[in-house]
Amino acid sequence: MLLLRDLSLRYKIPLRAVVLVLITATLLTAVQVPRERDELQRDLEENARLLGITLTQNLVVPLIQDDVWRAFELLRAPLSGVDERAAERLPFALVLFDRDLRVMASSDPARYPVNAEPEALPRFRGIAPWVRASPTLPGARPLVVDENTLALVLPVVADGVTLGHLALGYSRDGMRARAARLVRQSVVYTLALLALILPLTWYWGQRTARPLIKLADGMAQVGACLPEDAALDLEESGDEIGRAGVAFRRMLYELRQKEALEQEVMVNERLAAVGRLAAGVAHEINNPLGGMLNAVDTFKRYGGDAEQTARTLSLIERGLLQIRDTVSALLVEARPSGKPLSLQDFEDLHTLVSADAHRQRVNFDWHVALPDVPLPLPATLVRQVVLNLLLNALQSTPPGKIITVCAHIMGECLSIQVINAGPPIPPERLGHLFEPFAGDHPRGHGLGLWVSYQIVQQLKGQIALDSDESGTGFTVRLPLCPVED
Repeated sequence: MLLLRDLSLRYKIPLRAVVLVLITATLLTAVQVPRERDELQRDLEENARLLGITLTQNLVVPLIQDDVWRAFELLRAPLSGVDERAAERLPFALVLFDRDLRVMASSDPARYPVNAEPEALPRFRGIAPWVRASPTLPGARPLVVDENTLALVLPVVADGVTLGHLALGYSRDGMRARAARLVRQSVVYTLALLALILPLTWYWGQRTARPLIKLADGMAQVGACLPEDAALDLEESGDEIGRAGVAFRRMLYELRQKEALEQEVMVNERLAAVGRLAAGVAHEINNPLGGMLNAVDTFKRYGGDAEQTARTLSLIERGLLQIRDTVSALLVEARPSGKPLSLQDFEDLHTLVSADAHRQRVNFDWHVALPDVPLPLPATLVRQVVLNLLLNALQSTPPGKIITVCAHIMGECLSIQVINAGPPIPPERLGHLFEPFAGDHPRGHGLGLWVSYQIVQQLKGQIALDSDESGTGFTVRLPLCPVED
């Protein structure tokens, strides 16, 4: 299940804005409806009080004259000729009680007959104890008779004498109907407002999220390659998002500078490695040259029959082939190419380091078991890694010892091991061995292993180190996947 925190900002910000609008609208409705309901009840009570005061003033004479018909007309008049909506604001019954709390007249004589006592009247039974307990009423006194009836009882007073009481009965169902209409109206108005606000909220939420999304998309491109400024569509503004975009562009510029510097260091390290091989290569070239010159000198002095000429030409051919192999191996190191790695690359490396190994009286135990077909790895980069490890091993191996070189396919990876029999690396240096300028050998500058580490990382591989009293070994594993040189 996709969590809200995992959603894209293009959805998260608008959704949060929409939820905030919904919560605000709901809270406003929840607060407003009870207030309006209370206002409805206050309005009802105020209208009832005004109607009751008007009627009590007009009912004084009928009470004094005991004019039941006139009292009936006065009570009936407010309820006549009104529609259903207006009837909700009016009492369902008006009942006039005499001084003995018997019905003198009512708006509905069938339900509230003359001379009936309050206890016998439907929906008015609850007012009798309340009125009898306080025969002199200073003014209107509303009370809830039951859950469906709200009554207002007012005294009919003349010259300070209470002649009777007027009861106004209101149905609470009418109040509930008005409250329900109010709720429905509030919901309709809220939905109409939301229908207008939500699209605007979604639009502005999308606009707010768009710069962040573009910035995140640009950051996602930083990995195997660095995006160009022209490919980035970042917001240019003075707010926090705009400043983040400026900082991101500056970071990309510095990363490009760092990448260019690393490439330059790698090239220089490759050439430096070739330079360190120069003496041995010169020796490998000088030996066959000396042999060829001796053969030519002998041929000049003694002339030659066919057999002597053939021996001389054979000697010259072998010397030239040896020089060609040495120079070819050196050219591959000095001039990078985009060809894939092959078994011949390891043979070239063996040729290049053999002279130094012979001069230092170090032997190679060479075990390279690779297929004849090229491997999907860049030859130049892999050769540089192996050459750096070989030169590092030659520097660390005492005379008379052996350097073991193994290369084979292990699953989906090329595994390369270079093990020397030199002294172990101190523990305090192990954690910094792949850092630049971390070496302490007088003939090196500490960049070889750092460059090798950078290349292995570039090829999505791994390089590991194991050093103890028996020797020091480097293991490189490179995934066999097409990688551009």
